[in-house]
Amino acid sequence: MMHRPHSLRFGILALLVVVPAALVGAEAGGVQFDDPSGWMSAPKPMRAANYTIPAAAGDQQDGELAIFYFGPGQGGGVEANVRRWLGQFVKADGSPMTSGDAERQDQQVGGMAVTLLDVSGTYLFKPFPMAPRATPMPGYRMLAAIVQGPDAPVFFKLTAPAKTAAEAEAEFRKIIASLRR
Repeated sequence: MMHRPHSLRFGILALLVVVPAALVGAEAGGVQFDDPSGWMSAPKPMRAANYTIPAAAGDQQDGELAIFYFGPGQGGGVEANVRRWLGQFVKADGSPMTSGDAERQDQQVGGMAVTLLDVSGTYLFKPFPMAPRATPMPGYRMLAAIVQGPDAPVFFKLTAPAKTAAEAEAEFRKIIASLRR
């Protein structure tokens, strides 16, 4: 019997084609979500997932979507995290951000409580949480979500230059809309 390599290749391709789209995605802390389209996975320590968002025309830096899950009973409450995230930004005059400086929305997605936060200003970037100094990055925006997962919150935090964040907003909201257990 003659072996036909092209038949084997066709069989492998056929297997790849029949994988249901519903199986494509990611998971953190029992919360599933669709992978972002057009963003590159860029794993980092201490993060459940991390994606690089290509810079928009005119922006000098890429953006980033970091997804955190710290484990059962960990990560803190919604209000503490909203305050912490607001503290990572200052207004153009250097004064602190307050809750009135951000847009906040509380909603249900996939049967889970989700708090969305949208803040713009000067981002006080730290390469790691305990870094001694922050690098001020003016003209930045953060789109963030705190998702009440099955046993602890899952945090989605997009930070990027303003234009890049604006271009990434629809994809970010699509990811949040895809949340499921």
